[in-house]
Amino acid sequence: MDISGASSSSVSSTLEIKSLQLAKSQQKIEGQATLELLEAAVAPQTSSANSAIGSNIDIFV
Repeated sequence: MDISGASSSSVSSTLEIKSLQLAKSQQKIEGQATLELLEAAVAPQTSSANSAIGSNIDIFV
């Protein structure tokens, strides 16, 4: 019983394509996680560049 070379080559090609698809999927997942991490690390923006605003509190009853 001979195994045809074309069949073996076809299986090898199919496995290689599947492997590349999995690697691409993993890269997308890691890229998304990296973007989320960068967004979480961004310092919150202050509402005013003037640091004196809000430093005095008026207490009138």
